[in-house]
Amino acid sequence: MAPCSRKRAVNATELLSRRSRGIGDAGSLIRHSMEVLRGILLQDNRDFVKVWNKTSKSTIMYENGKIYLENYQNCYSCVHAEPQLLYKLPKRSKLEKFEDALLCQSPLDRTLASPSDQKPSLLVLTANNWLYRLSVETGEELQRVYLSSKHKFRYLSWDDSQGRFYVKSVQNKETSLERQAGITQNTVMHLAIFHVFPLQIVGILDINKKVFGNGVTDVVLSHGVLVVSYSNKSVKLYSFEHIVQRYLTEKLTLGKPSSLLGGETVGDVPFGIPVNIQITDWPPVLFEVSCANNSVQIGGYPWHYIYTPMQSRHKGTHHICSLKDSTMTFRIVEYEDELDLLAVVVTNGEEGEGRAQIQLHDNQSGQLLRTVHLLEPWDETYRHELFFDKDTIVHIEQKNNGFCCHVYKLKVVRK
Repeated sequence: MAPCSRKRAVNATELLSRRSRGIGDAGSLIRHSMEVLRGILLQDNRDFVKVWNKTSKSTIMYENGKIYLENYQNCYSCVHAEPQLLYKLPKRSKLEKFEDALLCQSPLDRTLASPSDQKPSLLVLTANNWLYRLSVETGEELQRVYLSSKHKFRYLSWDDSQGRFYVKSVQNKETSLERQAGITQNTVMHLAIFHVFPLQIVGILDINKKVFGNGVTDVVLSHGVLVVSYSNKSVKLYSFEHIVQRYLTEKLTLGKPSSLLGGETVGDVPFGIPVNIQITDWPPVLFEVSCANNSVQIGGYPWHYIYTPMQSRHKGTHHICSLKDSTMTFRIVEYEDELDLLAVVVTNGEEGEGRAQIQLHDNQSGQLLRTVHLLEPWDETYRHELFFDKDTIVHIEQKNNGFCCHVYKLKVVRK
């Protein structure tokens, strides 16, 4: 007869250590905590109560428990009973203003060489082409890289499945004087691609009409695929790995000299980062599709893509197809939230002084479990964003004269 097995007590420090290294079932502690929080959230004596609101003339952003105002200059933490100011950065000139930003969480599965690389940070792009890495807790500058004095960069985006992000320039458009003089602008835009842990340059490439053809309207990088959109509503996909392997002229290192800069330092003023991925011929097209909004999302295993077909009858719908043979299938569609709850905004459809409520449904059964009534009016003609983050609901609305942020927290209430 086999001896009875006894459950071994596990030290809390050991659990935390295992979780930080991503080992075993360390995540079960988080899952259990979320189950407890869900039970508390659905108790009859609990409700979401409005605790804070703020207005701003510039965009308000919410991410990972933090609210960013005044172009990421001011940061509020939402972990307290009501949002509290974490930091306020000094005012910047128009040349130094923040154009875009990304929140960057450090990996738990490995230790990086520099302690500052392990800290959660905010990647910020400025109007004068500087890329900063700032501490999300203090706003302290952790790292800076100068991109270019030749190309105007404006947008930041993730290629997160590859541990990368990229910086995209504004589009080069021919002026009327250039057209009259017969001068052709071959370069449409530039992309600067970085590894993020630690921050390191992969390279800069130009999207050129001679290579990708006329009519390019946008380019994104997703799941290691370069996605090029055209004015005729077609979208073409290229392997970014193939492009790097074939067309990389020199491997660059931030803070080190480069022969492409005549021995000058990569990432320093005034030289920045040179174009080191020079595509000289048309790379093979992996896939091509026509869609209504020039937008294709790729992912899943096996590979699938989501798009809206061109025909007017498909407006407002999304089709999920196999990347292998374009057959329709919905087997991979899955939604999972930490609390396994689905938040649905329901409005009375009125303009101006309309009202809205948030319905919380069980993600498995669809059953309505709780309704939260928003106190502020909901004008259907304005743009709204809603974030449901554990014990916090954040509602951001864009009005004619700016933005407004409303925060609700889970509290004990008397019925």
